Amino acid sequence: MQPLVASAQALSVKDPLSYSLGQYGFMLGMSILGGLVSWYARVRAGKAELWSINALIGEVATSAFAGLLAFYLCEWTGFPPLLTASVVGISGHMGTRGIQLLERLGESRIKAWMGVNGGSQ
Repeated sequence: MQPLVASAQALSVKDPLSYSLGQYGFMLGMSILGGLVSWYARVRAGKAELWSINALIGEVATSAFAGLLAFYLCEWTGFPPLLTASVVGISGHMGTRGIQLLERLGESRIKAWMGVNGGSQ
């Protein structure tokens, strides 16, 4: 009976409220930093105005959301912490593109699970 109990404890599922504020702060910081880098690159390329607060806030909010989703997915799959931090930062930098990528991935998985042909819509 002991091995069964030990394996059940190893497979315990975390919920979003079981993470520390420090861990959330670090992950949100990584994703927001990625978003700031993306915003600055857009400003330098002339695709966004330096003084546009709306563009900055939109980029930071989207980056934080994308990074948080990436964090949860990394935790769910059991990625190592350093890899998780990297994926969160990259997801924050990708912002909307990262969310769209996750959407397409999820859609293809659901279609495959349901046996729906990808070509028919």
